Parts: sequence; C-alpha cells; structure tokens
Amino acid sequence: MSNWRDDKMPMGRIGALGWLRVVLRILPFFVVTYGGLLLLLLVRAIEAPIYGQARPVTPYITQGVCRAALAIIGLRLRVRGRPMRARGAVVANHSSWLDIFVLNACDRVYFVSKAEVAQWPGIGWLARATGTVFIARDPSKAKSQQELFEARLRAGHRLLFFPEGTSTDSLRVLPFKSTLFAAFFTHGMEHVMHIQPVSLHYVAPAGADKRLYGWWAEMYFAPHLLHVLAQPRQGWVEVGFHDEVAVDAFASRKELAAHCEAVVRSGHGGLSPPA
Repeated sequence: MSNWRDDKMPMGRIGALGWLRVVLRILPFFVVTYGGLLLLLLVRAIEAPIYGQARPVTPYITQGVCRAALAIIGLRLRVRGRPMRARGAVVANHSSWLDIFVLNACDRVYFVSKAEVAQWPGIGWLARATGTVFIARDPSKAKSQQELFEARLRAGHRLLFFPEGTSTDSLRVLPFKSTLFAAFFTHGMEHVMHIQPVSLHYVAPAGADKRLYGWWAEMYFAPHLLHVLAQPRQGWVEVGFHDEVAVDAFASRKELAAHCEAVVRSGHGGLSPPA
C-alpha cells in the first residue's frame, strides 16, 4: 500500500478562465494581506513601547485581514463552538497554509511554528509580524524555548500549537506528539492553564480532488496557491471549538496529548492515521 505522503495531488494545467480567476483573486488577496501587514507594523510601533509584550490592538487587525482574505479566495467558513475565555493554549490539526488564515479569522491567537518558516518569502514576514513563536529542532535550545513559551503564556497570549508536527492532505489527523505539551507542565503553570482542542475539516467543491486544500510533503506554496485560486467554485472549512480542559486534570503530557488528539479526531471526520 502506498504512503499517502507520496501520493501527489495532480494540479493540472490552468486554462484561460482559470488564469482570469487567479488574477481577479490574487491582486486583492495580496493588497489586503500586505496592506494589512503594513498597517499592523505601524500600529505595533505605537503599541509595543506602551504595552510591551501585550498586544491589545494588533490581533484585531490580523483577524480582520484573515477574514477578508478568505472572502476573496471564496472559501466559506463554518464555526461550531466558541473560543475559550480561560487562559491557556489551543491545539489543532494541521492541513494547509490556509489554516493560518482560517484560525486567525476565528480567534485571536499566536502560532507556534518551526524556525524555517521565518525565512520563507512572504509567509515569514507575516508570521513574524503577527507574533508567531518560532521553535528550532535543536536540543540545545530546548530550555530557552521552554522559557519563551512560559513567558508568552504568562503574558496572556493564547498560543496555538499543531501537535502533529506537519501538515497533511486534509483527509486525516496524524498522531499528536506530546513533546510540545511539556510546556504546560512546568513551574506550576498546569494549575492555571486550560487547553482547547480545535478541529479543522476542509471540504472541497464538487468535482474537485478531495485533497484540494491539503498542503503536504514537498508541495510548493506558489503552485498550490494558484491552483486554489483558479478553482471555478470553492468549498468550505468547518472549525470546531471543543470544550477546554484544565491541564492539571491530567497526570502527564502524554495523557493530555492523547485526550486532545481523540477530541480533535472526533470533530474531523477524516481518515484514521496510516498503519
């Protein structure tokens, strides 16, 4: 049986009408996204000296930009449940670069991402400006990264983790890695923090590949973006906010990770992880 990671999604050739749709969508998409980035940087220049690490204004700009970007793409958004009010973090399954726009549109969060993303053209600028926490796969930096997590969480930032460690074809939820959950079990934080599991479920338009919105393996961002924008019709994404849980209700990070995985998987409705 072939590995799903090796099963490439055929994108096909974009025809004349497809390119017309790309042009009509991509211009306002970039104007809204990078115009919003410029506005955010200007406001942050005033916000940072006054409030320091706290961000009382700029997350609202990010949320507005992401809602507008989804409207331009044509991807419909359906939301079940609501973001928690308690202090803590969010964990979600990871299907696509679109997750960033979708989750920011629904809630004011700060993403935790691998360090390489900071260097990606376009996306890296957006990630840095919106307060993304970058982590390196370097054991020697584990302690400093742990301290960074704690500082951001204590500042009231709602960090959003993707515990699968990678994006998928959008049809499945991979096993959650418990490593990142360790940040919630240090220095008494487990007694004040809650974790909210969130499920993302993308549905492609009729006639399109079911994996249309998935972004996995060695897929490049630009071709995938163009392929999505060229679609004559768009599908939708359902975001399910599940009940939050107190961290200290679990004996270990592994138990908490297993619970969150089960809840996220129950709200996804996709395939089970490959054997």
